Amino acid sequence: MSQQPDVQLDGLYGDLVMDHYRNPRNRTPLNDADVEAEEFNPFCGDRATLQLSLDEKGNVRDVSAVAEGCSIIQAATSMLSGLLQGKSLDEAGELGEKFRVAMKNGAEADETDLGDLLALQVVRRYPVRIKCALLPLTALEEGIKAYRSKAH
Repeated sequence: MSQQPDVQLDGLYGDLVMDHYRNPRNRTPLNDADVEAEEFNPFCGDRATLQLSLDEKGNVRDVSAVAEGCSIIQAATSMLSGLLQGKSLDEAGELGEKFRVAMKNGAEADETDLGDLLALQVVRRYPVRIKCALLPLTALEEGIKAYRSKAH
């Protein structure tokens, strides 16, 4: 079933969001995931599943990110997955915190750490949809928390 975009996105940022929605990145499941998490929003049916494989130094070697639901969740999950490669879990957490703050307060134009996630600033015009953009981040945070509790 083809899902139509459900938020009017325009301009360059809207195009980038729609590209990630139509052509999501990093969707191949990982057989050797060290970090795994799934978050589900029962109110709208959005679901984000993240898997991370870590190298011997604890940095992200491979990422799998699959989302079901609206265009925003699918784009946000794809965008986040592209930024995690090579990062430590601490760096991934810092990235997530910057994104959470940006979605709440707005991002500075020079906030290059957020990469394609900056395009989701357009969603701030629709406050009810911010939760959609943050769901994959919540999955990442919960996955890291669970991994760290297992490791200790």
